Amino acid sequence: MSTKIPVQQIDPANESSSKKGSESVDLYASRNKIYVKEIKGFFQRIRTFSLLALMGMYFLFAWLTLNGDPLIHFDLPAREFHLYGATFFPKDFFLLSGMLIISAFGLFFITTLLGRVWCGYTCPQTVWTFIFMWVEERIEGGRNKRMKLDKAPNSPSKVAKKTAKHVIWLLIALATGLTFVGYFYPIRELVVDLFTLQANGWAYFWVAFFTIATYLNAGWMREQVCLYMCPYARFQSVMFDPNTRIVSYDPSRGEPRGGRRKEVKPDEVGLGDCIDCGQCVEVCPTGIDIRDGLQYECIGCALCIDACDDIMDKMNYPRGLIRYTTENELEGKPSKLLRPRTFGYGFMLALMIFAVGYTVATRVPAQLDVLRDRGALFKFNGEGRIENSYTLKLANMSEATQIYTLSVSGMDDIQILTPTQFTVTSGEKYALPTVVDVPPESITQSNNDIVFKAVSDDKIALTLETESRFVGPTR
Repeated sequence: MSTKIPVQQIDPANESSSKKGSESVDLYASRNKIYVKEIKGFFQRIRTFSLLALMGMYFLFAWLTLNGDPLIHFDLPAREFHLYGATFFPKDFFLLSGMLIISAFGLFFITTLLGRVWCGYTCPQTVWTFIFMWVEERIEGGRNKRMKLDKAPNSPSKVAKKTAKHVIWLLIALATGLTFVGYFYPIRELVVDLFTLQANGWAYFWVAFFTIATYLNAGWMREQVCLYMCPYARFQSVMFDPNTRIVSYDPSRGEPRGGRRKEVKPDEVGLGDCIDCGQCVEVCPTGIDIRDGLQYECIGCALCIDACDDIMDKMNYPRGLIRYTTENELEGKPSKLLRPRTFGYGFMLALMIFAVGYTVATRVPAQLDVLRDRGALFKFNGEGRIENSYTLKLANMSEATQIYTLSVSGMDDIQILTPTQFTVTSGEKYALPTVVDVPPESITQSNNDIVFKAVSDDKIALTLETESRFVGPTR
């Protein structure tokens, strides 16, 4: 503790000179454009299939219908959510919370096992950036050609290529925005209304908003969204441990790195397997060097793995210098798949899936409520019987029109005076005024428990029950 920490005196007048030899960080540095090199390989084939499948589902599901209704439709004005033939109402929104919890635990579970594979293979930002970069590659050429094109002075060829690229980007972004709004506004009607100028102003606003957002995020900002806007990159380290399988460089095999001829064996020149070609950096969409170790910018896309494996094949070296591995495996220690953290996340994920699945499977697609007439507690009718008035409210949450038959029980000789059969269409909230009477001798106390029952006439014979009170004179 007696060792003193060296102190460097800084002269404000010559502050710039005092920084010589020390590294400074500019927190407001402008973005350096990353020119990503296209690479093919095993993991990129998986990514291509995954990304195209997800994008295909996104665009396709907006157009699919079931029984004449959209397959997925968030009907905000009617406060209804139609999903695969089922209709959900505001009272079912707790299921949305359950789905969000399932998504969270699913993300935690996968991240603990395999790192940021969500980012590399399924994240919407990755999906659309992948498509935009593919368009850019087809129009402007490979990495070196794009760099030369950007440095070249304006010319008809350059302007034509840039214009074509941005036009296609905007068309993809427009399709994206149109499809997103199409989940809230039936897309067949939306397309017609937009182009005939019949849509309301909010429809035009949201289509334009998501078009611009997609164009900027996937075309211009790209990795900036992952690095600065997405919180996942910041808290991923909380879920990582030495047994998490992530993209890593094996320094024990690759170092010391250095160039050499193909026929030269690494041990003959005292070098590792890494030839320091820089391919892993050129293909990285976030511009990092995976050889520097785990970095929060890494999205686990495995582009560097495919690039390095390609070089290893050309050098006749074993693959796997960069690979999916764990910290323990790199250090020669055994790696555990099942551990308390993964077991905990997996258990909670399975529990929530079961709970939400059971709730949906046992969910009754209708709801019956009853309100007593507060204007009069009771009255005697012309036959000397005691009457109570109610309003029954039945919500039909199924996809078919239902015919219900109403009955009441709980007191001797109780009967319904108003019509007992009524029809409720799909999605309708039906209000039925109902009058019930009993003979005076059935009254045993001022408040008597009764039960209303509504039974549908379909094959399922759905039965709904709700309790209420029948009020009579005090005996």
